[in-house]
Amino acid sequence: MASTSSVPAMCRRVARAATVGCALAALAAGASAQPAVSDFSAAPPSGEYSFASTTPASLPQLLDAATPRPPVSVVGHLFLPPGDAKVPALVFIHGSGGIYSAMLDFWPKTLNAAGIAVFSVDSFGPRGVKSTADEQSLVPFAADTADAFAALRLLATHPRIDAHRIAILGTSRGGLTAWRTAVQRIVAAQRLPDDLHFAAHVMMYSAGCTSVFRLVVRPDVFRNEPMLWLHGDADDYVPMQPCQDYAARIAAAGTPAEFVVVPGARHKFDADDPKRYTLRNVQRTSATCPLETDIATLAVDDMRTGKRLSRDEIRDVSRDACAETGASVEGDRKARAFAAENVLRFLAQALKP
Repeated sequence: MASTSSVPAMCRRVARAATVGCALAALAAGASAQPAVSDFSAAPPSGEYSFASTTPASLPQLLDAATPRPPVSVVGHLFLPPGDAKVPALVFIHGSGGIYSAMLDFWPKTLNAAGIAVFSVDSFGPRGVKSTADEQSLVPFAADTADAFAALRLLATHPRIDAHRIAILGTSRGGLTAWRTAVQRIVAAQRLPDDLHFAAHVMMYSAGCTSVFRLVVRPDVFRNEPMLWLHGDADDYVPMQPCQDYAARIAAAGTPAEFVVVPGARHKFDADDPKRYTLRNVQRTSATCPLETDIATLAVDDMRTGKRLSRDEIRDVSRDACAETGASVEGDRKARAFAAENVLRFLAQALKP
């Protein structure tokens, strides 16, 4: 998962193969990597672009278009396949650790080779935050979702991108964003032009399948665009079972949702670094956290009792039954290749003309 605030962000350079080019990872403090762009109608090439978004403080603010939201410029790294043909695209949303090298190298290379453009969004660096792993409140979760929709609006203006074939992929905290952008009420609240919406949703080792982030699932909650969930069965940061159960509930309510188990994989299995790291201070949510939110009313229930909870009761249950610390992350090339095969297979069907 990941975060934001307002401190200097380091500027990193990531070497990439000649077919993809070279991309800068994050902004230097207070400086835009590129002049801010309001649309891509001039057909800019692959590169790093600053674009306008907002920072809603909460889900209610995200749902209320009339509530003023602090403006912010975030950064997207655009990777276009070679040629002039119109292509589908994918918005990539990072997790708590912020933008990482696979977002700027492995995934763009893999997807570009399949004829899919990639727009990797850095939500944290421009807000001055490196990571939210130890403190998730540094950047509101609703801000990640606002950035995803802002990226969708921008990509849809590019003459080489088919606006009706734009998917979203999110990892960890970004996975929460990837499935939140499929929630009917959230999509409607963004007032997107021309029925613009994401054509498919991919969640890798997704967060948000437990606690107040989890939504009561009914037939009218999620849109009908297909979902793909990928999760390692050795993940001790975001345990797999709650997400597997959640995906099954979404599928039962009528949204096509496929769940793929990545054997032996831990959290952040698509990272380049194969070393296993033990993170003693990271915040995580218990797999048995009983909280669930009704998107229609924003009321929170205790699934154990069915009781609707007050704000104080939500705080108490969150503290006593949901909050845990400590986990591990580990890159795994074999697991990443397996996940990529499934992502490409899924997108080939979901984004076909």
